[in-house]
Amino acid sequence: MAGSKAFAQMGDAGRGDEGGMNYLQRLPRRIVTVYLPLAIFVFVLLFPFYWMAITAVKPNQELTDYKNFSPFWVSSPTLDHIKYLLFETSYPGWLWNTILVSVVATLLSLAASVFAAYAIERLRFQGSRQVGLAIFMAYLVPPSILFIPLAVMVFKLGLYDTRFALILTYPTFLIPFCTWLLMGYFRSIPYELEECALIDGATRWQILTRIILPLAVPGLISAGIFAFTLSWNEFIYALTFIQSSEVKTVPVGVLTELVRSDVYEWGSLMAGALIGSLPVVILYSFFVEYYVSSMTGAVKE
Repeated sequence: MAGSKAFAQMGDAGRGDEGGMNYLQRLPRRIVTVYLPLAIFVFVLLFPFYWMAITAVKPNQELTDYKNFSPFWVSSPTLDHIKYLLFETSYPGWLWNTILVSVVATLLSLAASVFAAYAIERLRFQGSRQVGLAIFMAYLVPPSILFIPLAVMVFKLGLYDTRFALILTYPTFLIPFCTWLLMGYFRSIPYELEECALIDGATRWQILTRIILPLAVPGLISAGIFAFTLSWNEFIYALTFIQSSEVKTVPVGVLTELVRSDVYEWGSLMAGALIGSLPVVILYSFFVEYYVSSMTGAVKE
């Protein structure tokens, strides 16, 4: 009898849970709990891109006359702002500088972070945890404090107003976080694989290149995306170490060249911001699954 009652109670509980989850299947509740929050999230996420897009194709008259034209729509689209940006400014050169600096700085940072993370997590030397914590703490130092001593070094090395000034200074804030991220991912790889390779006579270099790195591809992609995004959007170092218009990056060039005293070229500014954000958006859209999975592997321990 007791067993029958317990079984009956379990069945009632199961039906209760099933009934409790059924509330999500009802349309009014589903609208309130799922569709409405999702719609708000999508609106907040995509509205800046929509505003940049419509501003980039608005004539100057529509940009200032809100009495006769709606601020949320375009009556007479034009490509004048985009043509001005691409053919009458140095924007293509800024875009090339940004791509070059971001890619090279990302590759250098990934190479250094791989070696640092592997040494800290897999070699098991004394004080490795403290070293890893110190590396991560270095990431928390604000760039507004670091750019002063870095500026002295850049001037003394004769790198001022060159792309190398950015390529060599960006890793100062890229390497710490990438190392911390890869440490977490390397930690999730079983040590038994490495021990078996050592028994078979493999060297540390062979283990790193043939075992660890192939298994850590999602982590490498995530660290690369993070480093590329930070390099692409960096402003303080690019503003401090670059003066010539030909060497400027997109964030600095758009702000310093398209804002003249109290005159704001809003159409060209928004077009530059929109075009400049597309590479990062495309990069995330292709590798978002690797990014999420590697972030989970990095923080789960």
